[in-house]
Amino acid sequence: MADKNAFKHVSYLWDEAKASELAGDEVALFIYRSNLLGADLRLTNYGGGNTSVKITDKDPLTGQPTEVMWIKGSGGDIGTLTKSGCAALYIDRLRSLENVYRGIEFEDEMVELFNHSIFDLNSKAPSIDTPLHGFLPFAHIDHLHPDAAIAIAAAKDGKKITEELFGGTIGWVEWQRPGFDLGLKLRACLQENAEKGVALRGIMLGSHGLFTWGDTAYESYVNTLEVIEKCAEYLEANYGKKRPVFGGAKITSLEPAARKEQAAALAPVLRGFCSSYVQMVGHFTDDERVLEFANSNDLARLAPLGTSCPDHFLRTKISPLVLDLAPDADLSDTESLKAKILPAVEAYRAMYTEYYETCKHANSPAMRDPNPVVILYPGVGMFTFAKNKQTSRVAAEFYTNAINVMKGAEAVSEYTSLPRQEAFDIEYWLLEEAKLQRMPKPKPLSGKIALVTGSAGGIGKAIARKFVQEGAVVVLNDINEDRLKSAEAEFEKVFGRDAVATAVLNVTDEASIENAFKASCLAFGGVDIIVNNAGISISKSITDHSIEEWDKLYDILVKGQFMVSKAGVEILRKQGLGGDIVNIVSKNSVVSGPNNAGYGSAKAAQAHMSRLLAAELGGDKIRVNSVNPDAVIADSNIWAGGWAEGRAKAYGITVEELPAYYAKRTLLNEAILPEDIANACFAFVGGLLNKSTGNVLNVDGGVAMGFLR
Repeated sequence: MADKNAFKHVSYLWDEAKASELAGDEVALFIYRSNLLGADLRLTNYGGGNTSVKITDKDPLTGQPTEVMWIKGSGGDIGTLTKSGCAALYIDRLRSLENVYRGIEFEDEMVELFNHSIFDLNSKAPSIDTPLHGFLPFAHIDHLHPDAAIAIAAAKDGKKITEELFGGTIGWVEWQRPGFDLGLKLRACLQENAEKGVALRGIMLGSHGLFTWGDTAYESYVNTLEVIEKCAEYLEANYGKKRPVFGGAKITSLEPAARKEQAAALAPVLRGFCSSYVQMVGHFTDDERVLEFANSNDLARLAPLGTSCPDHFLRTKISPLVLDLAPDADLSDTESLKAKILPAVEAYRAMYTEYYETCKHANSPAMRDPNPVVILYPGVGMFTFAKNKQTSRVAAEFYTNAINVMKGAEAVSEYTSLPRQEAFDIEYWLLEEAKLQRMPKPKPLSGKIALVTGSAGGIGKAIARKFVQEGAVVVLNDINEDRLKSAEAEFEKVFGRDAVATAVLNVTDEASIENAFKASCLAFGGVDIIVNNAGISISKSITDHSIEEWDKLYDILVKGQFMVSKAGVEILRKQGLGGDIVNIVSKNSVVSGPNNAGYGSAKAAQAHMSRLLAAELGGDKIRVNSVNPDAVIADSNIWAGGWAEGRAKAYGITVEELPAYYAKRTLLNEAILPEDIANACFAFVGGLLNKSTGNVLNVDGGVAMGFLR
């Protein structure tokens, strides 16, 4: 067993006890190895790289033993790989495709032929990397994109460095787009070295990545770690040796708190520009590796070169947009800020359009969104924008990897990126386009960001849950921190960490509201949907109702709705994308009843404020609508604080009789649930009512007194 303490630049995660439980099952060991490799982002990126194993299995048609290769399927991630995410192919059939291979001009037609080699009928679609593994004879193979190796692979004299660093035991194959022909070149590299008496332990792919292998899962795992560790050690020994990293710092970063203030102020403006084709969700990072690059003297030279590894630029576009903006610039005037940034965005769009027009082929797909994915703000950090949070976060991770590659290549030689035409041929590869076309249709709220006040429980949580189910990301918030943490854990477990952000929010406190919206801007880039749901209820006769209770009702329900809407509108206007405000009001806003002077009149104020804002904000394409619930009992805070007792007393019944009483008095004889209110909110924001504003939707089971005239 290897000494795990010998690895300082990669994580040795092998657990022999766990591996022993899998002994005898080479496929299980291959998946275990893959998961360990994918758990360390220094070894490969999310969704990047590929791993395989070759085993002998029984042919279900002949009953005879046959060689089978299990390999990560197309679009999978080795860190989360399971057997169901793999493709299994007959090795002899895969290799026999060489007999019908017509040359590199017909490369793409081979992908369909992979399917004729399928062994396991439950296989995922084989990836383009399949022949790269199939033409190598080793039992276990790892193909990864480690920053340390790519830094050498992308260096001007990377081939020479590789030869000297590994004494000729790591081969070299020049850059070529992955596919059948590259598989043949890997085989040729291995054979040419064998003829010289050299037994390779791996092959470096120019500008691309690394192949390593072993006879067992463990041998392959350790070989991979050792090769990458050696690359990383070499880079570390050379950082700053010939010149300062990235030429040294040109500017100094703001302090962390100030960076986040600037990022929160700028993100909605950037998101608005980057969403001119498709609504985007953002991500911000002020990782020190990003700042070291963004603040450097070499930024202006290196950033336009773009990335080298295809896995990087497929997620980040060919190059980033660099903002010419002082770190401590005054960002308070939205219109002047937009005027300053727009020319840079337009220049980027023009650059991308020229790149497309210059490199396109007769059969190239139509030009995609020309807006930047990566935006660097020197002294502050990096913004990334994509169709959802996970993709924008991963884009940031990939560009950070690209920075690591540039840093390493510049330390030992000179960084080289792929030629523009090669990059284009990857980005607009017809196989990549086919993959994009196979992706599921976006959900109605894809690309939308929602902030629902009081969303750690009851109606608010039901609304937030519905929005996430329909594709949105949400900012959960509550005044109760423990309740908020519980809701956050629940949402992350069900929907994943990228679907949710949180903020403690007191709707009566201006600073608290501002912080919640800043959290939304930092987590997702802005906000699109604001639901004013937070509230309380007090049911007392006018003589029993205290002034303090009256003020509390109006502070939370009326002033809170006003303050949250006011702060939200500022962000919506920064984005310039329109948006929705939905106010959870009540049947009590129009129905008179006993013991309800404070609550009912506050709800009436909420209702009319909704109409007033609809009239004011229409020119900004901001829709304002209301939902009028009644008697939402299940999981609702409305019954806390004596409300249930007060209503029961008003109606001359017991608290236990309230649910049946409320249901019976409705025209539909139905109890109202939080999910019913959530559905009503979705009806307003889901896309079918985009030309509707100033409306009220009753969700009360049918209360004739509540019908609006």
